[in-house]
Amino acid sequence: MSVEYYRKRLIDLRAQVTKERESKKKDNEYYAKLVKNASTPSSKASYRKQKIDRAASHDRRIESLKREIEHTNDALKRERAKK
Repeated sequence: MSVEYYRKRLIDLRAQVTKERESKKKDNEYYAKLVKNASTPSSKASYRKQKIDRAASHDRRIESLKREIEHTNDALKRERAKK
């Protein structure tokens, strides 16, 4: 792979992290509204659980993307060292 490929890959990965953070924020707001407007205690508890699960899912995705960024940085360093 070329240095240009890794540079583009890093840009794409960083954009994905930003997008995932925005999605997490939107989901948190959405579930917060559902919790606030819930009519029964059981539905409120259910929405809270969904909110927590969804936030954890976003966190896992963000961490995965961060690891990919680290691996891509390492690959970029190796590629530069070849030249």
